Amino acid sequence: MADTKNPYFIDTTLRDGEQAPGVVFSLEEKMQVCSLLNEMGVPELEIGTPAMGIKEAQEISTICQMGFNFKTLAWCRANKKDILLAAKSGTNGVHLSFPVSLILQQAMEKDENWVIQHLKEMFEFASSLFEYVTIGAQDASRANYSFLKEFIGLSQFLGASRIRIADTVGILNPLTCFKLIDEIKLDYPGMPLEIHAHNDLGMATANTVAAYLAGAECLSVTVNGLGERAGNAALEEVAMALELSERVDCGLKTILFSTLSNYVSTISKRVLSQSKPITGSLVLSHESGIHTQCLQKDRKTYQLIEAERIGTSEKDFIIGKHSGRATIKYFLEKANLPIDEGVCDLLLKRIKEKAIETKSYLSKEELYQLYCDICISRNDSKEKITCNHQ
Repeated sequence: MADTKNPYFIDTTLRDGEQAPGVVFSLEEKMQVCSLLNEMGVPELEIGTPAMGIKEAQEISTICQMGFNFKTLAWCRANKKDILLAAKSGTNGVHLSFPVSLILQQAMEKDENWVIQHLKEMFEFASSLFEYVTIGAQDASRANYSFLKEFIGLSQFLGASRIRIADTVGILNPLTCFKLIDEIKLDYPGMPLEIHAHNDLGMATANTVAAYLAGAECLSVTVNGLGERAGNAALEEVAMALELSERVDCGLKTILFSTLSNYVSTISKRVLSQSKPITGSLVLSHESGIHTQCLQKDRKTYQLIEAERIGTSEKDFIIGKHSGRATIKYFLEKANLPIDEGVCDLLLKRIKEKAIETKSYLSKEELYQLYCDICISRNDSKEKITCNHQ
């Protein structure tokens, strides 16, 4: 594993995230996202593409004038018109994207000579207008390495602040991603690298972590992994993976993850999967009787993430087909209900039957109602039963 520095996050929710089909953020929504990311401690945001139009450029300018602590970055194609529009918007830096794979060059009617020539010209032009200039190797994961090496070497010679290695179609896996970054770092050890992973094969988070471990200091992410097609690497997943799996301090206020994740889900109209890592509604929930028996003694037995660490509360156990006697007794004790072994056996049987019938789990109210029904059917009067489960 390469010697690594603390990760430097570049959030691109407002640029690549909003490029997800059908996603449109209002200025007010963008400002709230910026405010939460700012409070979280994300050091840099790629906040848009000024060439998209006057309204987009104006909104970028408004964000730049708000005095947030993070650096602001505009995304541009490799032409002077885009760069001038970005300069007028007032971002700290500009990102210049170049097609480095043959398939993209052919589709854009360019070639390697065009890329090298325009890299020199556009970098010099942009450098006169911005505090810093980052260079994007678009589709680097499918590029011929000899050309990619030439491209990176020239970028370093010109003085680029960093190189973005973009896995544009998400073809990398953690092993090939590590190998690519490691090879680049061996050839250009002093060049700061940014990994920009897409999730087409479900590996964006893993690839981003692998790239970091191979020496990529800068991590391009979006909230919830929002982005084109299957999306990008998710900020909250990458950060928690590094902190818990590799014991790397990401320097982020992770307690805001749940709030930010749910907010972006709402404004993007992209409902989070209940089992989405880190911020899904059921990822800290447990049903299995074997698990819940241990969890009552220590949550760490079957739960990696502490709820308060990501800004949420611990979830009650799920009542369903896989529940055990310990779960039943747990809920009865919470409601101050008498615990009878015979009733518990019947209750567990009814719970499993209902869960199978409905193909779902039961609410606490349904559990308590089943309990009361069982007690009544055992010839206990209603007066003897206090279903105190409000």
